[in-house]
Amino acid sequence: MSMNEQGKENAISVRDVTKVYRLYDKPIDRLKESVSISHKNYHRDFYALKGLSFQVKKGETVGIIGTNGSGKSTILKIITGVLTPTSGQVDVDGKISALLELGAGFNMDYTGIENVYMNGTMMGYTKKEMDAKLQDILDFAEIGDFVYQPVKTYSSGMFVRLAFALAINVDPEILIVDEALSVGDVFFQSKCYRRMEEIRKKGTTILMVTHDMGSIIKYCDKVVLLHKGEFIAEGPAGKVVDMYKKILAGKLDDLRAELAAEKAAEEGKTAELPDGKSSAETGDRNTDGTEMSDFSGGMNLSHTGLMRDQLAINTDRTEYGDGRAEIYDLGLLDARGNVTNLLLKGEMFTIKECIRFHADIQAPIFTYTIKDKKGTELTGTNTMFEGADIKPVKNGDEYTVEFTQKMNLQGGEYLLSMSCTGFEQGEHVVYHRLYDVTNITVISNKNTVGVYDMESQVKAEKRNADE
Repeated sequence: MSMNEQGKENAISVRDVTKVYRLYDKPIDRLKESVSISHKNYHRDFYALKGLSFQVKKGETVGIIGTNGSGKSTILKIITGVLTPTSGQVDVDGKISALLELGAGFNMDYTGIENVYMNGTMMGYTKKEMDAKLQDILDFAEIGDFVYQPVKTYSSGMFVRLAFALAINVDPEILIVDEALSVGDVFFQSKCYRRMEEIRKKGTTILMVTHDMGSIIKYCDKVVLLHKGEFIAEGPAGKVVDMYKKILAGKLDDLRAELAAEKAAEEGKTAELPDGKSSAETGDRNTDGTEMSDFSGGMNLSHTGLMRDQLAINTDRTEYGDGRAEIYDLGLLDARGNVTNLLLKGEMFTIKECIRFHADIQAPIFTYTIKDKKGTELTGTNTMFEGADIKPVKNGDEYTVEFTQKMNLQGGEYLLSMSCTGFEQGEHVVYHRLYDVTNITVISNKNTVGVYDMESQVKAEKRNADE
Protein backbone atom coordinates (compact mmCIF):
# COMPACT_ATOMS: atom_id res chain seq x y z
CA MET A 1 0.00 0.00 0.00
CA SER A 2 1.23 3.51 -0.80
CA MET A 3 2.37 6.02 1.78
CA ASN A 4 2.32 9.74 1.09
CA GLU A 5 5.41 11.81 1.88
CA GLN A 6 3.87 13.34 5.02
CA GLY A 7 3.10 9.93 6.48
CA LYS A 8 6.62 8.48 6.32
CA GLU A 9 6.88 8.38 10.12
CA ASN A 10 3.69 6.30 10.31
CA ALA A 11 3.83 2.52 10.07
CA ILE A 12 0.02 2.32 9.97
CA SER A 13 -2.43 5.07 9.03
CA VAL A 14 -6.17 4.43 9.37
CA ARG A 15 -8.30 7.17 7.83
CA ASP A 16 -12.08 7.37 8.14
CA VAL A 17 -12.55 3.59 7.89
CA THR A 18 -16.11 2.26 7.88
CA LYS A 19 -17.08 -1.41 7.64
CA VAL A 20 -20.75 -2.21 7.05
CA TYR A 21 -22.27 -5.69 7.02
CA ARG A 22 -25.69 -6.39 5.52
CA LEU A 23 -27.76 -8.48 7.89
CA TYR A 24 -30.68 -10.54 6.57
CA ASP A 25 -33.34 -12.15 8.78
CA LYS A 26 -33.76 -15.10 6.39
CA PRO A 27 -31.48 -16.51 3.66
CA ILE A 28 -34.28 -16.07 1.08
CA ASP A 29 -34.24 -12.29 1.74
CA ARG A 30 -30.79 -12.06 0.17
CA LEU A 31 -32.15 -13.62 -3.05
CA LYS A 32 -35.29 -11.44 -3.01
CA GLU A 33 -33.15 -8.31 -2.74
CA SER A 34 -30.84 -9.35 -5.58
CA VAL A 35 -33.75 -9.94 -8.00
CA SER A 36 -35.96 -7.05 -6.86
CA ILE A 37 -36.83 -4.76 -9.79
CA SER A 38 -37.84 -1.95 -7.42
CA HIS A 39 -34.51 -2.30 -5.52
CA LYS A 40 -36.41 -2.98 -2.30
CA ASN A 41 -34.20 -3.42 0.77
CA TYR A 42 -34.51 -6.68 2.68
CA HIS A 43 -31.50 -6.07 4.91
CA ARG A 44 -30.44 -3.84 7.76
CA ASP A 45 -26.95 -2.36 7.97
CA PHE A 46 -24.64 -3.26 10.83
CA TYR A 47 -21.71 -0.89 11.31
CA ALA A 48 -18.75 -2.91 12.62
CA LEU A 49 -16.64 0.25 12.24
CA LYS A 50 -17.86 3.81 11.84
CA GLY A 51 -15.47 6.49 10.52
CA LEU A 52 -12.44 5.21 12.43
CA SER A 53 -9.15 7.13 12.22
CA PHE A 54 -5.84 6.72 14.08
CA GLN A 55 -2.11 6.47 13.34
CA VAL A 56 0.64 4.18 14.60
CA LYS A 57 4.12 5.68 14.36
CA LYS A 58 7.11 3.54 13.40
CA GLY A 59 8.62 1.85 16.45
CA GLU A 60 5.55 2.58 18.58
CA THR A 61 3.64 -0.02 20.60
CA VAL A 62 -0.08 0.75 20.41
CA GLY A 63 -2.91 -1.09 22.14
CA ILE A 64 -6.53 -1.21 21.01
CA ILE A 65 -9.05 -1.83 23.79
CA GLY A 66 -12.83 -1.96 24.07
CA THR A 67 -15.67 -4.28 24.99
CA ASN A 68 -16.62 -7.29 22.83
CA GLY A 69 -18.16 -6.06 19.58
CA SER A 70 -16.28 -2.77 19.58
CA GLY A 71 -14.56 -3.56 16.26
CA LYS A 72 -11.05 -4.35 17.52
CA SER A 73 -10.57 -7.57 15.53
CA THR A 74 -12.30 -6.05 12.48
CA ILE A 75 -9.78 -3.20 12.21
CA LEU A 76 -6.87 -5.62 12.65
CA LYS A 77 -8.21 -7.77 9.80
CA ILE A 78 -8.56 -4.70 7.59
CA ILE A 79 -4.98 -3.60 8.39
CA THR A 80 -3.64 -7.08 7.53
CA GLY A 81 -5.71 -7.23 4.32
CA VAL A 82 -7.99 -10.08 5.39
CA LEU A 83 -11.01 -7.76 5.10
CA THR A 84 -11.71 -4.82 2.79
CA PRO A 85 -13.23 -1.65 4.28
CA THR A 86 -16.60 -0.44 2.97
CA SER A 87 -15.09 3.06 2.82
CA GLY A 88 -11.98 4.84 4.04
CA GLN A 89 -8.32 4.02 3.59
CA VAL A 90 -5.58 2.11 5.43
CA ASP A 91 -1.91 2.70 4.56
CA VAL A 92 0.74 0.30 5.85
CA ASP A 93 4.50 0.86 5.54
CA GLY A 94 6.41 -2.29 6.50
CA LYS A 95 6.32 -6.07 6.46
CA ILE A 96 3.55 -7.39 8.73
CA SER A 97 3.56 -10.53 10.85
CA ALA A 98 0.10 -11.04 12.31
CA LEU A 99 -0.98 -13.20 15.24
CA LEU A 100 -4.71 -13.00 14.61
CA GLU A 101 -6.11 -16.49 14.34
CA LEU A 102 -3.06 -18.54 15.23
CA GLY A 103 -2.17 -21.03 12.54
CA ALA A 104 -4.95 -19.88 10.20
CA GLY A 105 -2.57 -20.34 7.25
CA PHE A 106 -1.46 -23.84 8.27
CA ASN A 107 -2.20 -26.92 6.13
CA MET A 108 -3.21 -29.72 8.48
CA ASP A 109 -1.72 -32.43 6.25
CA TYR A 110 1.72 -30.78 6.07
CA THR A 111 4.40 -31.34 8.71
CA GLY A 112 5.41 -28.56 11.07
CA ILE A 113 8.53 -27.74 9.06
CA GLU A 114 6.62 -27.74 5.76
CA ASN A 115 4.11 -25.30 7.26
CA VAL A 116 6.93 -23.04 8.49
CA TYR A 117 8.40 -22.82 4.96
CA MET A 118 5.00 -22.40 3.33
CA ASN A 119 3.99 -19.55 5.67
CA GLY A 120 7.43 -17.94 5.31
CA THR A 121 6.99 -17.92 1.51
CA MET A 122 3.52 -16.35 1.92
CA MET A 123 5.13 -13.59 4.01
CA GLY A 124 7.61 -12.91 1.21
CA TYR A 125 10.74 -14.66 2.50
CA THR A 126 12.99 -16.79 0.28
CA LYS A 127 13.83 -20.41 1.14
CA LYS A 128 17.36 -19.30 2.03
CA GLU A 129 16.04 -16.65 4.45
CA MET A 130 13.75 -19.23 6.07
CA ASP A 131 16.67 -21.70 6.34
CA ALA A 132 18.46 -19.11 8.48
CA LYS A 133 15.40 -18.56 10.71
CA LEU A 134 14.34 -22.22 11.05
CA GLN A 135 16.46 -23.15 14.07
CA ASP A 136 15.30 -20.10 16.07
CA ILE A 137 11.68 -20.97 15.27
CA LEU A 138 12.07 -24.62 16.30
CA ASP A 139 13.99 -23.73 19.47
CA PHE A 140 11.26 -21.27 20.45
CA ALA A 141 8.40 -23.71 19.76
CA GLU A 142 9.97 -26.54 21.82
CA ILE A 143 7.85 -29.29 20.25
CA GLY A 144 10.72 -31.73 19.57
CA ASP A 145 10.38 -34.34 16.83
CA PHE A 146 6.74 -33.40 16.28
CA VAL A 147 8.01 -30.84 13.74
CA TYR A 148 8.40 -33.82 11.35
CA GLN A 149 4.78 -34.93 11.91
CA PRO A 150 1.62 -33.60 10.18
CA VAL A 151 0.18 -30.76 12.27
CA LYS A 152 -3.19 -32.57 12.44
CA THR A 153 -1.48 -34.88 14.99
CA TYR A 154 -0.58 -31.91 17.26
CA SER A 155 -2.23 -31.04 20.53
CA SER A 156 -3.73 -27.54 20.59
CA GLY A 157 -0.78 -26.42 22.77
CA MET A 158 1.83 -27.61 20.26
CA PHE A 159 -0.07 -26.05 17.38
CA VAL A 160 -0.16 -22.67 19.15
CA ARG A 161 3.53 -22.84 20.08
CA LEU A 162 4.63 -23.46 16.50
CA ALA A 163 2.32 -20.78 15.07
CA PHE A 164 3.51 -18.22 17.61
CA ALA A 165 7.18 -19.18 17.19
CA LEU A 166 6.88 -18.66 13.44
CA ALA A 167 5.12 -15.29 13.65
CA ILE A 168 7.39 -13.78 16.29
CA ASN A 169 10.73 -15.01 14.88
CA VAL A 170 10.54 -13.77 11.30
CA ASP A 171 11.79 -10.27 12.26
CA PRO A 172 8.66 -8.39 11.21
CA GLU A 173 8.70 -4.62 10.81
CA ILE A 174 5.13 -4.59 12.16
CA LEU A 175 3.82 -7.21 14.61
CA ILE A 176 0.05 -7.42 15.07
CA VAL A 177 -1.19 -9.41 18.07
CA ASP A 178 -4.84 -10.27 18.80
CA GLU A 179 -5.28 -12.01 22.17
CA ALA A 180 -2.58 -14.49 21.14
CA LEU A 181 -0.55 -14.00 24.32
CA SER A 182 -3.29 -15.58 26.43
CA VAL A 183 -2.47 -19.04 25.02
CA GLY A 184 -0.11 -21.76 26.17
CA ASP A 185 1.19 -22.38 29.68
CA VAL A 186 2.60 -19.66 31.92
CA PHE A 187 6.21 -20.45 30.95
CA PHE A 188 5.48 -20.17 27.24
CA GLN A 189 3.57 -16.92 27.79
CA SER A 190 6.54 -15.57 29.72
CA LYS A 191 8.88 -16.47 26.86
CA CYS A 192 6.53 -14.80 24.35
CA TYR A 193 6.48 -11.60 26.38
CA ARG A 194 10.28 -11.60 26.67
CA ARG A 195 10.60 -12.06 22.90
CA MET A 196 8.07 -9.31 22.30
CA GLU A 197 10.09 -7.01 24.55
CA GLU A 198 13.23 -7.83 22.56
CA ILE A 199 11.72 -7.01 19.16
CA ARG A 200 10.09 -3.91 20.64
CA LYS A 201 13.50 -2.64 21.74
CA LYS A 202 14.82 -3.34 18.22
CA GLY A 203 12.28 -0.83 16.89
CA THR A 204 9.53 -3.16 15.67
CA THR A 205 6.12 -1.49 15.51
CA ILE A 206 3.58 -3.46 17.58
CA LEU A 207 -0.20 -3.20 17.44
CA MET A 208 -1.92 -5.31 20.08
CA VAL A 209 -5.46 -6.18 21.14
CA THR A 210 -5.86 -7.80 24.54
CA HIS A 211 -8.18 -7.85 27.55
CA ASP A 212 -5.11 -8.00 29.83
CA MET A 213 -4.87 -4.41 31.08
CA GLY A 214 -1.56 -5.19 32.82
CA SER A 215 0.04 -5.94 29.43
CA ILE A 216 -1.53 -2.83 27.90
CA ILE A 217 -0.09 -0.60 30.63
CA LYS A 218 3.29 -2.31 30.70
CA TYR A 219 3.97 -2.35 26.95
CA CYS A 220 1.93 0.33 25.18
CA ASP A 221 3.16 3.82 24.34
CA LYS A 222 -0.37 4.75 23.29
CA VAL A 223 -3.82 3.18 23.60
CA VAL A 224 -6.86 3.58 21.32
CA LEU A 225 -10.30 3.06 22.91
CA LEU A 226 -13.17 1.85 20.70
CA HIS A 227 -16.85 1.25 21.50
CA LYS A 228 -19.35 -0.31 19.08
CA GLY A 229 -17.16 0.53 16.09
CA GLU A 230 -16.58 4.15 17.09
CA PHE A 231 -13.39 5.90 18.15
CA ILE A 232 -13.79 7.16 21.73
CA ALA A 233 -10.31 8.36 22.73
CA GLU A 234 -6.58 7.75 22.47
CA GLY A 235 -3.71 8.67 24.77
CA PRO A 236 -1.43 7.35 27.54
CA ALA A 237 -2.21 3.78 28.64
CA GLY A 238 -3.19 4.49 32.27
CA LYS A 239 -5.58 7.30 31.36
CA VAL A 240 -7.29 5.40 28.53
CA VAL A 241 -7.60 2.17 30.56
CA ASP A 242 -9.37 4.20 33.26
CA MET A 243 -11.78 5.44 30.56
CA TYR A 244 -12.37 1.82 29.47
CA LYS A 245 -13.24 0.90 33.06
CA LYS A 246 -15.93 3.60 33.01
CA ILE A 247 -17.47 2.05 29.88
CA LEU A 248 -17.44 -1.36 31.62
CA ALA A 249 -19.23 0.24 34.56
CA GLY A 250 -21.98 1.63 32.29
CA LYS A 251 -20.80 5.25 32.39
CA LEU A 252 -20.32 5.87 28.66
CA ASP A 253 -22.50 9.01 28.69
CA ASP A 254 -20.49 10.44 31.58
CA LEU A 255 -17.25 9.65 29.76
CA ARG A 256 -18.48 11.34 26.57
CA ALA A 257 -19.49 14.43 28.61
CA GLU A 258 -16.06 14.43 30.28
CA LEU A 259 -14.25 14.20 26.93
CA ALA A 260 -16.47 16.94 25.49
CA ALA A 261 -15.68 19.15 28.51
CA GLU A 262 -11.95 18.48 28.07
CA LYS A 263 -12.13 19.30 24.39
CA ALA A 264 -14.12 22.46 25.08
CA ALA A 265 -11.63 23.52 27.77
CA GLU A 266 -8.83 23.13 25.24
CA GLU A 267 -10.78 25.30 22.84
CA GLY A 268 -11.57 27.81 25.60
CA LYS A 269 -15.31 27.17 25.61
CA THR A 270 -17.84 25.94 28.17
CA ALA A 271 -18.96 22.41 27.43
CA GLU A 272 -22.65 21.79 26.82
CA LEU A 273 -23.79 18.76 28.81
CA PRO A 274 -26.48 16.25 27.72
CA ASP A 275 -29.11 17.83 30.00
CA GLY A 276 -28.54 21.24 28.43
CA LYS A 277 -26.68 22.72 31.41
CA SER A 278 -23.12 23.92 31.04
CA SER A 279 -20.27 22.31 32.98
CA ALA A 280 -19.78 25.62 34.78
CA GLU A 281 -23.35 25.47 36.13
CA THR A 282 -23.08 21.93 37.45
CA GLY A 283 -19.53 21.88 38.76
CA ASP A 284 -20.51 23.06 42.26
CA ARG A 285 -23.53 20.84 42.66
CA ASN A 286 -24.30 20.14 46.32
CA THR A 287 -24.16 16.40 46.99
CA ASP A 288 -25.74 16.45 50.48
CA GLY A 289 -29.05 15.19 49.11
CA THR A 290 -27.61 11.97 47.71
CA GLU A 291 -29.79 9.00 48.62
CA MET A 292 -28.68 5.38 48.79
CA SER A 293 -30.58 4.59 45.60
CA ASP A 294 -28.38 7.17 43.78
CA PHE A 295 -25.32 4.95 44.20
CA SER A 296 -25.50 3.71 40.63
CA GLY A 297 -23.78 3.92 37.28
CA GLY A 298 -26.83 5.62 35.79
CA MET A 299 -26.62 9.06 37.40
CA ASN A 300 -24.69 11.97 35.93
CA LEU A 301 -21.62 11.24 38.05
CA SER A 302 -19.07 13.28 36.14
CA HIS A 303 -20.06 16.50 37.82
CA THR A 304 -20.84 15.59 41.45
CA GLY A 305 -17.27 16.08 42.65
CA LEU A 306 -17.20 12.65 44.32
CA MET A 307 -14.24 10.25 44.26
CA ARG A 308 -16.38 7.46 42.84
CA ASP A 309 -16.88 9.54 39.66
CA GLN A 310 -13.30 8.68 38.76
CA LEU A 311 -13.65 4.93 39.41
CA ALA A 312 -15.28 2.11 37.49
CA ILE A 313 -18.27 1.38 39.73
CA ASN A 314 -19.89 -2.03 39.21
CA THR A 315 -23.51 -1.56 38.11
CA ASP A 316 -24.16 -5.25 38.80
CA ARG A 317 -22.99 -5.22 42.44
CA THR A 318 -25.01 -6.54 45.39
CA GLU A 319 -25.96 -3.83 47.87
CA TYR A 320 -27.95 -4.13 51.07
CA GLY A 321 -28.33 -2.94 54.69
CA ASP A 322 -30.93 -1.48 57.04
CA GLY A 323 -30.09 2.09 55.89
CA ARG A 324 -29.03 3.51 59.25
CA ALA A 325 -25.64 4.25 57.68
CA GLU A 326 -24.82 5.00 54.07
CA ILE A 327 -21.51 4.69 52.22
CA TYR A 328 -22.15 7.61 49.87
CA ASP A 329 -18.65 7.81 48.37
CA LEU A 330 -15.52 5.69 48.05
CA GLY A 331 -12.08 6.02 46.57
CA LEU A 332 -8.99 4.04 45.67
CA LEU A 333 -5.95 6.29 45.92
CA ASP A 334 -2.49 5.45 44.64
CA ALA A 335 0.77 6.51 46.32
CA ARG A 336 0.51 9.94 44.68
CA GLY A 337 -3.05 10.53 45.91
CA ASN A 338 -4.72 10.00 42.51
CA VAL A 339 -8.14 8.31 42.50
CA THR A 340 -7.75 5.31 40.19
CA ASN A 341 -8.61 1.62 39.68
CA LEU A 342 -4.99 1.01 38.64
CA LEU A 343 -2.50 0.33 41.43
CA LEU A 344 1.17 -0.62 41.24
CA LYS A 345 2.40 -3.68 43.09
CA GLY A 346 4.85 -2.74 45.85
CA GLU A 347 3.43 0.77 46.35
CA MET A 348 1.33 2.16 49.17
CA PHE A 349 -2.35 2.73 48.42
CA THR A 350 -5.43 3.88 50.31
CA ILE A 351 -9.02 2.64 50.38
CA LYS A 352 -11.25 5.52 51.41
CA GLU A 353 -14.89 5.33 52.53
CA CYS A 354 -17.22 8.27 53.22
CA ILE A 355 -20.17 7.37 55.45
CA ARG A 356 -23.26 9.35 56.44
CA PHE A 357 -25.28 8.19 59.46
CA HIS A 358 -29.09 8.33 59.49
CA ALA A 359 -29.48 7.16 63.10
CA ASP A 360 -27.58 7.15 66.43
CA ILE A 361 -25.27 4.11 66.52
CA GLN A 362 -23.22 3.00 69.51
CA ALA A 363 -20.20 1.32 67.85
CA PRO A 364 -20.04 1.24 64.04
CA ILE A 365 -17.39 -0.88 62.32
CA PHE A 366 -15.96 -0.07 58.88
CA THR A 367 -14.62 -2.89 56.68
CA TYR A 368 -13.11 -3.78 53.31
CA THR A 369 -12.46 -7.10 51.55
CA ILE A 370 -10.51 -7.84 48.36
CA LYS A 371 -11.49 -10.93 46.35
CA ASP A 372 -10.22 -12.54 43.17
CA LYS A 373 -12.40 -12.99 40.07
CA LYS A 374 -13.52 -16.42 41.34
CA GLY A 375 -14.87 -14.84 44.53
CA THR A 376 -12.16 -16.11 46.88
CA GLU A 377 -11.52 -13.66 49.72
CA LEU A 378 -7.80 -12.84 49.59
CA THR A 379 -7.44 -10.16 52.24
CA GLY A 380 -9.35 -7.54 54.17
CA THR A 381 -9.66 -5.88 57.53
CA ASN A 382 -11.91 -3.62 59.60
CA THR A 383 -11.64 -0.90 62.19
CA MET A 384 -12.33 -3.40 65.01
CA PHE A 385 -9.49 -5.74 63.96
CA GLU A 386 -7.17 -2.74 63.66
CA GLY A 387 -8.11 -1.41 67.13
CA ALA A 388 -9.48 1.82 65.66
CA ASP A 389 -12.77 1.77 67.54
CA ILE A 390 -15.27 4.43 66.50
CA LYS A 391 -16.98 6.45 69.24
CA PRO A 392 -20.82 6.53 69.34
CA VAL A 393 -22.17 8.47 66.36
CA LYS A 394 -25.24 10.68 66.02
CA ASN A 395 -27.86 10.93 63.30
CA GLY A 396 -26.47 13.22 60.61
CA ASP A 397 -22.78 12.63 61.45
CA GLU A 398 -20.42 12.05 58.54
CA TYR A 399 -17.18 10.08 58.78
CA THR A 400 -14.27 9.47 56.41
CA VAL A 401 -12.32 6.26 56.97
CA GLU A 402 -8.99 5.52 55.32
CA PHE A 403 -7.22 2.16 55.15
CA THR A 404 -3.62 2.67 53.95
CA GLN A 405 -1.37 -0.31 53.17
CA LYS A 406 1.18 -1.70 50.75
CA MET A 407 -0.05 -3.53 47.64
CA ASN A 408 1.46 -7.01 47.89
CA LEU A 409 -1.04 -8.80 45.64
CA GLN A 410 0.28 -10.14 42.33
CA GLY A 411 -0.48 -8.31 39.11
CA GLY A 412 -4.05 -9.05 38.02
CA GLU A 413 -7.71 -8.12 38.43
CA TYR A 414 -9.46 -8.06 41.81
CA LEU A 415 -12.81 -6.95 43.30
CA LEU A 416 -13.32 -4.67 46.29
CA SER A 417 -16.20 -4.90 48.78
CA MET A 418 -16.83 -2.62 51.77
CA SER A 419 -19.37 -2.17 54.51
CA CYS A 420 -20.45 -0.39 57.66
CA THR A 421 -21.64 -2.89 60.28
CA GLY A 422 -21.90 -3.28 64.05
CA PHE A 423 -22.88 -5.53 66.96
CA GLU A 424 -26.11 -4.88 68.84
CA GLN A 425 -27.07 -7.13 71.76
CA GLY A 426 -24.49 -9.63 70.52
CA GLU A 427 -26.03 -9.74 67.02
CA HIS A 428 -24.13 -8.71 63.89
CA VAL A 429 -26.01 -5.92 62.07
CA VAL A 430 -25.32 -4.60 58.55
CA TYR A 431 -26.06 -0.89 58.10
CA HIS A 432 -24.78 -0.72 54.49
CA ARG A 433 -22.75 -3.24 52.49
CA LEU A 434 -21.43 -2.90 48.93
CA TYR A 435 -20.34 -6.22 47.43
CA ASP A 436 -17.86 -6.10 44.50
CA VAL A 437 -18.47 -2.36 44.22
CA THR A 438 -15.35 -1.65 42.13
CA ASN A 439 -12.36 -3.43 40.64
CA ILE A 440 -8.66 -3.14 41.39
CA THR A 441 -6.19 -3.70 38.56
CA VAL A 442 -2.73 -4.39 39.96
CA ILE A 443 0.16 -3.69 37.59
CA SER A 444 3.33 -5.63 38.30
CA ASN A 445 6.82 -5.89 36.83
CA LYS A 446 7.57 -8.95 38.99
CA ASN A 447 5.05 -11.63 39.85
CA THR A 448 6.05 -14.41 42.23
CA VAL A 449 4.16 -17.67 42.87
CA GLY A 450 0.72 -17.54 44.50
CA VAL A 451 -1.62 -14.65 45.24
CA TYR A 452 0.73 -12.35 47.14
CA ASP A 453 4.41 -11.50 47.36
CA MET A 454 6.40 -12.51 50.48
CA GLU A 455 8.92 -9.77 49.58
CA SER A 456 11.84 -12.11 50.12
CA GLN A 457 15.30 -10.65 50.62
CA VAL A 458 17.56 -12.93 48.57
CA LYS A 459 21.23 -13.55 49.34
CA ALA A 460 23.45 -15.96 47.41
CA GLU A 461 27.18 -16.37 48.12
CA LYS A 462 29.75 -18.72 46.79
CA ARG A 463 31.27 -20.89 49.52
CA ASN A 464 35.02 -21.28 49.68
CA ALA A 465 36.39 -24.83 49.60
CA ASP A 466 38.01 -24.52 53.06
CA GLU A 467 34.75 -23.50 54.79
